[in-house]
Amino acid sequence: MSIPVALQLYSVRDAMSTDMESTLRQVKAAGYAGVEFAGLFNRTPEEIRDLCQEIGLVPVSAHVPYYDMIADPEKVLADYARIGCKYVAIPYLTPECRPGTDGFAAVIENARKLGSVAGSLGMELLYHNHDFEFVKLNGKYALDVLYESVEPSLLKTELDTCWVSVGGERPDGFIRKYHGRTPIVHLKDYVGQKTEHMYELIGIQSSGKSAEAFGFRSVGSGVLDFKAITRAAEESGTKWFVVEQDNPSPGKSPMECAVLSREYLKTIGY
Repeated sequence: MSIPVALQLYSVRDAMSTDMESTLRQVKAAGYAGVEFAGLFNRTPEEIRDLCQEIGLVPVSAHVPYYDMIADPEKVLADYARIGCKYVAIPYLTPECRPGTDGFAAVIENARKLGSVAGSLGMELLYHNHDFEFVKLNGKYALDVLYESVEPSLLKTELDTCWVSVGGERPDGFIRKYHGRTPIVHLKDYVGQKTEHMYELIGIQSSGKSAEAFGFRSVGSGVLDFKAITRAAEESGTKWFVVEQDNPSPGKSPMECAVLSREYLKTIGY
């Protein structure tokens, strides 16, 4: 059976803020089977659950800020359980929590705690990587250290194809490396090369010249080999693909990019 495809709603966040219902209906019309949340846009979990049911979208997962989760794990994670999410992900680490800082050890310990709470609510905790986890700690990638330090029963992967590639590894190879621990794979494409200021493209401000060499693209229109990636995911037990495009391609709206990504995936069997 072909792996179903969801959309990370951060990709269409402005439209979600303006008109959630219309946006979700457009996502469904584009051919997506599910959605991954990035915020609740001032709606209750029950309202979102009912809206997804009405439209026919599976609320697969959610990206929830790390600090929000550790501040009140039981309440915050319970909200997403009420929506019906099977997975909840740590989406991003701010600089004081990244590998090479004292905060990274706390991330590892908190991942165990959050994974336990998620499990008690019938969900699984994921970690969504960027490229900064591909620094070496005692000869190992920090991302590998994280997954070696926290049991698979408490933490699974949400490997992001763009950031694995930017980090210097083949996405299909890394998916296979975590065979059986890859319930969701983030399908994200890009062009160009890593630059000092590329995080401006996901809304993280920095000083200096803006990134120009690196840019996000709809799936299938950048540099990645998605036939190899999807084949690796099929062989590794992946349950869902989630398309994400942090900013739209030049001359396209976010929803147009989401449609293009979905249309491309249909051409390769998804």
